[in-house]
Amino acid sequence: MKLSDDPFVRELLPEFVDNWISDIDSQFKQLIETKNSDDLYRFAHTLKGSCFQFGLDHIAQLGIELMGYAKEKNWESAAAMEDKIRSSFLEVKEFLQNNPI
Repeated sequence: MKLSDDPFVRELLPEFVDNWISDIDSQFKQLIETKNSDDLYRFAHTLKGSCFQFGLDHIAQLGIELMGYAKEKNWESAAAMEDKIRSSFLEVKEFLQNNPI
């Protein structure tokens, strides 16, 4: 896994990852259940942009994929993204714990 070498980014990254895991746990299912494509698209767009800023390009790509599903209103594929996104953040969290600055 390649993460930013910027010490400021590395310092903020654990909290960033924890916040996203919390957001996924608290919001994702509801976005799918309510079939609110606009809010799901915004969630995915924010995921994409913020992950690119932190150098988590592989998760940002999942955000782009989720944006497409939200736009298409492909709820089955969108729902399947929850585990992929959450697992990706958990991998980053584990990596950070095993590779401190």
